[in-house]
Amino acid sequence: MKRHSFRLYRHYVALNIRSSMQYKSSFMFTILGQTIATVSTLLSLIFIFQRFPVIKGFTLNDVILCAGIVQLQFSIAEMWARGFDRFAVTVRRAEFDRILLRPRNHVLQVLGSQFELSRIGRLIQGIIMIVYGVIKAQVNWTFLKGLTLFNMIVCGTLLFSGLHMIRAGLCFFTLQGLEFMNIFTDGFREHGKYPLSIYGDKFLLICTIVIPYTLTQYYPLLYLIGKRTDWWLPWSPLPSLLFLIPCWLIWRIGVRHYQSAGS
Repeated sequence: MKRHSFRLYRHYVALNIRSSMQYKSSFMFTILGQTIATVSTLLSLIFIFQRFPVIKGFTLNDVILCAGIVQLQFSIAEMWARGFDRFAVTVRRAEFDRILLRPRNHVLQVLGSQFELSRIGRLIQGIIMIVYGVIKAQVNWTFLKGLTLFNMIVCGTLLFSGLHMIRAGLCFFTLQGLEFMNIFTDGFREHGKYPLSIYGDKFLLICTIVIPYTLTQYYPLLYLIGKRTDWWLPWSPLPSLLFLIPCWLIWRIGVRHYQSAGS
């Protein structure tokens, strides 16, 4: 069953990619526009650190590494979980009726309904920033540090995906996309350029208990750049996966209360 589900999702992705490539010029300009927009993020960091060489103990290279990781997490989530992000349109058009009638997992179908390949520009830029930050910050690589980076990327991606699932779950009740959810997705992408400790202890506590951004960004970053060596830091992203439980529950409650919006 799992193998069949993976094959089905791969088929969905292939269809989305072929659809995107039908309009190659539009696709390339979209990638170019998003890449230029995200380059401004890097330039803003450089300009700020020209005036302030160190912010709360973090250098430009540390921050570029941090920003690159968050950018990569967000880009992958936006690429593969786009179906949840645009779920309001699916509900308004009553397309979810067809999803429920098909003998396949509805989460898999929603994920496969949209695959935003155009986000590859942001993804590549995130990788470049990570590579640059790792080299310039002189990260002393060990197996645990490589594992830490892997855990940050995977768990951070799933955290952003969970937030998109919450947005989709709430659409069952509102029939509209909830723009305030952008505070937790696009908002954190912007605020996550910097280690979260620079915003103060209260903000750090909220981002640990309410939505555990710190577990996929701040604490493992400290281990990665050598500021702390606590044994638990490489594993700190893993507890953030517990956040997926309320995300799933909100989605399930929404599905149970779904009433067709008509066509």
